[in-house]
Amino acid sequence: MSDLAVIFALMFLAASLAIYGVYWTLVLTRHEQSVLNRRIELSRKLANPSLVLDTLRHERGFYNNLANPRLRHLSDWLMQTGRRFEWKTVLFIYVVIVVVIAFLFNLGLGLGPESIALGMLAAAAAVALYAANVRSRRIFAFASQLPDAIDIIVRGVRAGLPFSTAVTLVAREMTDPIGTEFGMLADEIAFGLDVRTALENLYRRVGQDDLLFLTVAASIQAQTGGNLGEILTRLSRLMRNRERMRLKIRALSAEGRATAYALSAFPFVLFLIINLISPAYYRAIWSNPIIEPAIYLGLFLLIVGNVIIYRMVNFKF
Repeated sequence: MSDLAVIFALMFLAASLAIYGVYWTLVLTRHEQSVLNRRIELSRKLANPSLVLDTLRHERGFYNNLANPRLRHLSDWLMQTGRRFEWKTVLFIYVVIVVVIAFLFNLGLGLGPESIALGMLAAAAAVALYAANVRSRRIFAFASQLPDAIDIIVRGVRAGLPFSTAVTLVAREMTDPIGTEFGMLADEIAFGLDVRTALENLYRRVGQDDLLFLTVAASIQAQTGGNLGEILTRLSRLMRNRERMRLKIRALSAEGRATAYALSAFPFVLFLIINLISPAYYRAIWSNPIIEPAIYLGLFLLIVGNVIIYRMVNFKF
């Protein structure tokens, strides 16, 4: 490939990054500023609170009528991403990714029909990793807001408000994701659902483990009585300490994660750079029968190495 082609490729990359930067500044940031709480936005459009709750449940894909436990677990896992996955859209995106990856495998490695199978596996992994990343980021955002939300509930309870009214304060004062989720919690309690079931529904929608402590504390207080404000104060302190420890661990393990990213991308980046500089470099060995098993072995070892590094830099505490 000539130097002119390399220059054009770099110009295209720079233009793409510039367009994305402008889009992020003018569109995404403005959208995030204008829509801070989805429930409040719907409440301004819909006068009926029950209709607001039904709309939010439909958007989130909340189903209680799934008999198959595995199907229900998958539905809850997708719901915890905070995105509404339309199956037609997901299927279309999956097919597009399969076609693109199969074309790249066929063009770069000359695998032929086998590139379709690799494209299907790679596309499925890409969609699953995207959903897992969105879910983990949303749970992280929810966990960072949860101690402040509990503090609002504590102040409301100590001022003499019932638990459901204190939850409504959280829904009105805080941004998403916790604002809308606690708003749905308050609506379910207001429409007659008991506190424990409403909190269990909240845990299903979010998937944040600390919500189990809140569920147990509120359920025990509702059944046996006690000082809910004192219990939630201690719970808020515990959550803050856990969050501080988790952030410290993430900071200490950041080097390991960066190493994993670099080692994962290095073979593909090196292959691309060599092909840009010298397209004929690999041409002489493509016909060798050992190349295809070597590629499969290299991909397998790359996956095994990434799994090992992931287990080394992720801790449960």
